[in-house]
Amino acid sequence: MNKFKNAPNIKIPSTNGEIFELKKIKNKFLVLYFYPKDDTPGCTVETKDFNSLLSKFKNLDCAVFGISKDDMRSHDKFKEKYKVKFDLLSDEKKEALKAFKVWGKKKFMGKEFMGVIRSTFVIKNNKIVKEWRSVKVKDHAKEVLEFIKKTN
Repeated sequence: MNKFKNAPNIKIPSTNGEIFELKKIKNKFLVLYFYPKDDTPGCTVETKDFNSLLSKFKNLDCAVFGISKDDMRSHDKFKEKYKVKFDLLSDEKKEALKAFKVWGKKKFMGKEFMGVIRSTFVIKNNKIVKEWRSVKVKDHAKEVLEFIKKTN
């Protein structure tokens, strides 16, 4: 019995100049974290945290990718500004956001609007083995790393 669900295969542009295709990633683990917007306070902290722990993720044969609906120009500037050592994926058409069900209603200062619900997925063998929804940024990257260490 397999309690894990298949990860949707997504094909979206990456800052490495190629098309990222989920099912072609051969690392033991894959972290996909969805965030609302480049260079905003929470998203910057989250990205910097994953970046500072990147060597520890790599030691566990885990690749890390950040995804937002920002375009490549925005991603490139964000990567350069904070010296991000992993690739960011651009989902301007919201294909991955919808496939992972992280595009939804949000509330801010009493207003409702559609947006990215900050979420993280750990994927192994194209199966989602853990997901976090409505993520709180503080210590989140460490929590993801600890989960992978225990699962490894």
